[in-house]
Order: sequence, then structure tokens, then C-alpha cells
Amino acid sequence: MKVRTLTILALAAAAWLAVGCGFQLRGHIELSPAMRAPYLEAPDRYTALYAELTAALEAAGAKLAPSRESASAVIHVHVDESGRDVLSVSARNTPQEYEVFYTIEYSVTAGEHELLPRQSRTVARDYAYDDRAVIAMQNEERKLREALARDLASIVMRRLMIL
Repeated sequence: MKVRTLTILALAAAAWLAVGCGFQLRGHIELSPAMRAPYLEAPDRYTALYAELTAALEAAGAKLAPSRESASAVIHVHVDESGRDVLSVSARNTPQEYEVFYTIEYSVTAGEHELLPRQSRTVARDYAYDDRAVIAMQNEERKLREALARDLASIVMRRLMIL
């Protein structure tokens, strides 16, 4: 019985501290009226970034326009690239560590007005490579690229909030 009472008190104290420090869950992103019906223009519509950015815009309440002409604003993705670099090699000259990176350049216009000038963002993460588990390492790299695309989409969405 005492353990249960202590558990309840500990949970109550944790809740009180969380409320007292100003913690609150991140809500959905509020987009400006200019971004209510954007058109997403990208060189490749089948990248992880395009999928993540489309999902983030729709989650924020935007209804993607089917064409530039019917859009309230155009989000131009000029560069959407990802790759990997070798960070370290073993004594046998085989890779031990890789860095996966994702780079984008984007801008936003509304008609003839430039709402957001061209910006470049790069995010990267490194991971240890084990040549005995090649398939697992390929899967890890793919998941890292998807996570980096999510991070970049989040960065772009935060910029779109203030337009």
C-alpha cells in the first residue's frame, strides 16, 4: 500500500513540476494566410524531402494547389540532394564510419513578391559501419536519410510559420 501511495505522489510531483516549468506539448504549426494553398515546386517529386514536406504542409492545414497559377504561394525547392562521406577507415582500409548528409536550397514567392529568399540548409549524421552486416547498414542509412528529410521539413515549416 505504501508503494502505491509513493508512486501516486511521485507522479503528482512530476506533473506539478512539468506544469510549473512551462512545458507544453508542441502543437501543430499555424501557417500564415499566404501559405494556405501553396504549390510545392521541386525537381524530383519522389524524394524523401518532398514526401515529408508535403505531409507537414497538409498536417498544418494547407491544401496543396495543383498548379502554380492557382497557388497562394510557391515553395521552390532548388536543390534536394543527399549522400554519404567516409569519416574513418580501418587498418585494412575498409570504411568504419560514414556521414550521411542531406542538403536543400529553397525559396518562397507569392506572385511577383519574394517572401523568402533562397536559403540553403544541410543536416548530417554519422554512423558506425559493420561490413559483416551490409543489409542492416543499408537499412540504417536509409532510415537516417528519412530522419534527415524530416528534420529539414521541420526547419522549412518553422520558416514558413513567420511569413
